[in-house]
Amino acid sequence: MKKPVLHTVLSPRLLNLYDCNNAVVVIIDVFRATSTIATALFNGATRVIPVDSVEKCIAIGAQTKGITAGERDGKIIEGLQYGNSPAEYPESFIKGKTLVLTTTNGTKLLHVALNAGAEKVITGSFPNLSAVCDFLIAEKKNVILGCSAWKDKFNLEDTLFAGAVVDRVKEYFTIHCDSSLMAEDMYRLHQNDMYSFIRSLTHWHRLEKFGLEKDLEYCVTPDVANVLPLYKNGSLVVGSK
Repeated sequence: MKKPVLHTVLSPRLLNLYDCNNAVVVIIDVFRATSTIATALFNGATRVIPVDSVEKCIAIGAQTKGITAGERDGKIIEGLQYGNSPAEYPESFIKGKTLVLTTTNGTKLLHVALNAGAEKVITGSFPNLSAVCDFLIAEKKNVILGCSAWKDKFNLEDTLFAGAVVDRVKEYFTIHCDSSLMAEDMYRLHQNDMYSFIRSLTHWHRLEKFGLEKDLEYCVTPDVANVLPLYKNGSLVVGSK
């Protein structure tokens, strides 16, 4: 039986070079949108509504009586209630609530993927690594691992997660994709020293000044919020494998 194909896309600017039709697109924004989405859903949020602008976030928050949250350049946006830190969404706070989220990179890429005709969209991060891999194997569809990057520029943390996925699922896919091979090599090189390695990354230096070191360590810890955020009818909800 012919295996489905897997590609890794290192920047949103490159997504138009790939065929999203009939594919599962995994939105990856490790620091911190997709880690926050997994955490909120794991802790009982009813849904997360990802939006690509602050104006939509405020409007949809009012319509749904949801919590409005987001960041630009690592900082909470004026006019929104909360930020983009997984630590802000414990079960005691988020259970049973709707989270409306806008971020610099991840929520924008999600809408780009939808507009490109993606058949299914999920979000992935180290906190839900196993759920993502199990879903991709079970679906038996072509896969695009979409790295949100930083304002369209390559970043390493999203690529490391893509590499972790490739490392786990490669026997189930045809992978003739240099970016996937590179991502897997980077992950295998650093999987045992992740906490120290991320301290050299540009996004670490961008965010550490806001006191987010523990946040970022959490964001590279596997399976601490192991649910599958699946996009359905305008929202990310917990999907089944």
